[in-house]
Amino acid sequence: MEFFFLCGLTLFTLFVFFSLFSIVSYACRTNASQPNLPPGKTGLPYIGESLEFLSTGRNGHPEKFIYDRMAKFSSQVFRTSILGEATAVFCGAAGNKFLFSNETKLVTAWWPNSVNKIFPSSTQTSSKEESKKMRKLLPNFLKPEALQRYVGMMDTIAQRHFESSWEGQQEVSVFPLAKNYTFWVASKVFLSIEDPKHVAKLGDPFNVLASGIISIPIDLPGTPFNRAIKASNLIRKELSAIIKQRKIDLAEKKASPTQDILSHMLLTSDENGQYMNELDIADKILGLLIGGHDTASAAITFIVKYLAELPEIYQKVQSEQMEIAKSKAPGELLNWDDIQKMKYSWNVACEVMRLAPPLQGAFREALNEFIYSGFTIPKGWKLYWSANSTHRNPECFPEPEKFDPSRFEGNGPAPYTFVPFGGGPRMCPGKEYARLEILVFMHNIVKRFNWEKLLPDENIIVDPMPMPAKGLPVRLLPQTTA
Repeated sequence: MEFFFLCGLTLFTLFVFFSLFSIVSYACRTNASQPNLPPGKTGLPYIGESLEFLSTGRNGHPEKFIYDRMAKFSSQVFRTSILGEATAVFCGAAGNKFLFSNETKLVTAWWPNSVNKIFPSSTQTSSKEESKKMRKLLPNFLKPEALQRYVGMMDTIAQRHFESSWEGQQEVSVFPLAKNYTFWVASKVFLSIEDPKHVAKLGDPFNVLASGIISIPIDLPGTPFNRAIKASNLIRKELSAIIKQRKIDLAEKKASPTQDILSHMLLTSDENGQYMNELDIADKILGLLIGGHDTASAAITFIVKYLAELPEIYQKVQSEQMEIAKSKAPGELLNWDDIQKMKYSWNVACEVMRLAPPLQGAFREALNEFIYSGFTIPKGWKLYWSANSTHRNPECFPEPEKFDPSRFEGNGPAPYTFVPFGGGPRMCPGKEYARLEILVFMHNIVKRFNWEKLLPDENIIVDPMPMPAKGLPVRLLPQTTA
């Protein structure tokens, strides 16, 4: 019996020894082939650190995930695993500059699997190719010269929005109303839809879709990802009906070829003479509607929040806007020249977006292995930049928690430090569009109302956009002149 016991013990010891030897050998081989990866940790298998990455945002402190690791591992770049991918997080202005300056050279755009599955047409080629096509289509509609004709239209929608949803109310919830306004504007600009009922029919599923785009891609009933897929299918069905009707209207000369982006997409062919099919167009319009209203509605909501908390800032914004209002004839709409006079108001909006960036960051993919800050970044790794790595960094913005619109006077912040719209070739093409609808909203709200927050300590969550946990309820007060 002892003989068998000793044999078993010996075999077990040898098994443990060779197992450990194999593990150490594998680690040595891995380190030999990738000798100097960025410091960090990858968390649990497959899930990685995704839960902590997402939960810090939902707890109202998205910067915590970044700053904890910057302090522990490196202030330049650290490694993690997010959404099932090995990821290097680039930090600070230098990290932003590197990623933004090396587009198509060392890095390229990348979206999580959740995005590709929600937008099925992108899987026929790739999200990268789809994005390139969109960037060729958009400039004619979203450059400043083209946007000038939208100012009066945005002002008309803003006036109708406030008349129908704010005036006569003692209390309102700002966040859902801001989303209604920006979605109404986007529907008009992209689809020529302005009927409030039709806009609402399209807009209702969008909140569900937006919260599930950047999520762990687990397609099980009840998960954010599953709900997002269902919502996107509902919206896509409605968009398909709109596209079919527009084709008929264009053929019968009831619609203009230049009236909006939808007409342009239907009538524009690629270099091979091929036109986009309806699914492609539906997905592109869907993406535009998300981008065209989600980030701006978050920015508008936080502008209202900070103006409620900072009466001296409110008074300066109101003074600037009332000067413009007094210069207008009765019934005259805002125009491009009026927008250019809203310098202080835009500085305020920029400071709000510094403290509560609507876009938390974005992903890239390494096209080839390269060295950054002395560390090896392997080919195929996903790269992430975070607005909060600079926006709340005292090296970039002294006293970063202080609300100070004067940061944006003159030449403004140092390059690559203020990045609410990204940067480089991939800077958000809708930046100027967002500026217009934000300023038009600010003009109309301070012209009509003063307000106070009903929940002074309301929590902020990020999912994936920043938002007040309870929708930012406010009490509307009688207007006072500046």
